[in-house]
Amino acid sequence: MQVLPIASGKGGVGKSLFASNTAIALAKSGKRVILADLDLGASNLHLILGTGSVKDGIGSFLSNQDMKFADIVFETEYKNLKFIPGDGEIPGMANLDNAQKTRLIRELYLLETDYLILDLGAGTSFNTVDFFLSSSMGVIVTSPTLTATLNAYLFLKNVVFRLMTTSFRKDSWAGEYFEDLKQKGKSFHKIYIPQLLEKIKSEDIESYNIFMNSMSVFKPMLVMNMLENPKDSQKATKIRRSCKEYLGVELEHLGVIYFDHLQEIALNSRLPIIAYKPQSVISQAIFRIADKILEKGEELKTPLDISDLNISYQTAAMEAEIDYDSKIEAMENLLHSGTLTEGDLIETIRSQQFEIKALKKENYFLKSQLVKTSKVGIKE
Repeated sequence: MQVLPIASGKGGVGKSLFASNTAIALAKSGKRVILADLDLGASNLHLILGTGSVKDGIGSFLSNQDMKFADIVFETEYKNLKFIPGDGEIPGMANLDNAQKTRLIRELYLLETDYLILDLGAGTSFNTVDFFLSSSMGVIVTSPTLTATLNAYLFLKNVVFRLMTTSFRKDSWAGEYFEDLKQKGKSFHKIYIPQLLEKIKSEDIESYNIFMNSMSVFKPMLVMNMLENPKDSQKATKIRRSCKEYLGVELEHLGVIYFDHLQEIALNSRLPIIAYKPQSVISQAIFRIADKILEKGEELKTPLDISDLNISYQTAAMEAEIDYDSKIEAMENLLHSGTLTEGDLIETIRSQQFEIKALKKENYFLKSQLVKTSKVGIKE
């Protein structure tokens, strides 16, 4: 069984849409797939799949010791695909205790399937990070906006710190040093990880080696969603560079997906986009990513070569160009056929211009905040 946790640093980047459609794409290839909704605070995956409301889910299972896990694994209308609802209506499910989390992970890993896809909650809670680390092949979904790319990086930084806390014994030098940083109120986000690791290496080589061994099998993958033009794909390279330089993490690029208003129509129709319009640009991008996951197979258990990583970014850039041309061609066909009027096209351009202005304002605000922070740092 291949476990594929899917996370995002922030909400609104299409994580659940990607998880559900990818699950269907893998199932269509003939693989047995189970999709689990682990966004326990705001479970809504059943709406995207179009299964309607469900009586029981993970919340019911964890709050009822007599319930069997098999009772919350449901068949779907899609061949080879089963679904585990999150059941976010039960209070407190977003904050599982360690016993509940351990019980849930154990049951998930006992399932018989080819692919287990975990749709995780947005953000960097301990539970989300731990579920992400339940497999070495987690996927981080982001979009080209500044806040989304920054949060994707910060999510991976939190994952690295979590790996540290699980690698360092409490009675070791590294463990005590980490605890001391917490007691002093030191912000982990201000810590330069390579420098920290050099210090740990010089003082506690055993803890350092344990951590580096964990890092050697940590192979996260990136999906850049909601692209508007090919230039947006370049944001992935910036995330990769930051992860490598500041976290020591090699991030593979799994693929790009363009924004498409068809997704909103499909969602309102309670249909996944690849079921609603399988020939659309966005659907073909998801099928392409699913093919890459299938091609990996056993290689997911071995470290990825650097040359392969470089190729993944070059391929994604090329795919962004191809998909953009396909998107423009599709719009031209709609315009010529009369399905899309000139007024519709103008309205689409106007909405995109509005989004661009909003992003510019967001960018200006963040830059001003960074300037203020740097000035405070200089004074201190």
